[in-house]
Amino acid sequence: MPYDPSDRVAYFLEGMSQGNLPEKTKQMIRSFLEVQNIYLAAVREMDTKLRILNEEFKSIWDRNPIHHIETRVKTPKSIIDKLTRKGYPLTLESVRKNLNDIAGVRVICSYIDDIYTIADLIIRQADVELLRTIDYIKNPKPNGYRSLHLIVTIPVYLSQRMERVKVEIQIRTIAMDFWASLEHELAYKMDSIWPEDITAELKACAEEIAAIDARMQRLYNRINKRSK
Repeated sequence: MPYDPSDRVAYFLEGMSQGNLPEKTKQMIRSFLEVQNIYLAAVREMDTKLRILNEEFKSIWDRNPIHHIETRVKTPKSIIDKLTRKGYPLTLESVRKNLNDIAGVRVICSYIDDIYTIADLIIRQADVELLRTIDYIKNPKPNGYRSLHLIVTIPVYLSQRMERVKVEIQIRTIAMDFWASLEHELAYKMDSIWPEDITAELKACAEEIAAIDARMQRLYNRINKRSK
């Protein structure tokens, strides 16, 4: 669900102790607080675009290709952790230049073909600029992760200017999301590198789920062809 800030300071300082933070880090957080609305606006804008597309599909084709949509904006803690891990400066300019996933939208589709349909419809919109496509469906990660990632910029109109904001869009099927969600949960229970047997088992599960995904797509195509 989109973030609705009821306590914006507590949200952006999630997991942090203000008293223990260096002044430079505090300044970065204050700077991020000043522009947080831009990222939230970008997420809401993309969410609206996707819902309009889904509703249009329903009115024309009598079906919804999008099962549901999830959105989020990273907290300063996760931003600082990522910048530090990658060796980037802790500045607002560094955040904008080096991080593509501050504003994130996850689109869960019913079928594999829906993923590429939705992606195509998004990047064909005149105000959406595609920066990068990463297809983990055709080229899964070594652990079996599958999803289509788009890095785009969209315009956010403020009172005195327009700013283009990066948004990461992850598009996947219900089955892909099922695997990714459980893999993410299991990752929190591992304190070190995963043993080879667990990695192999996870990959095997991903491949079995992908095979079922493909079967469901073929089944839908057969039924859809008969109905016509």
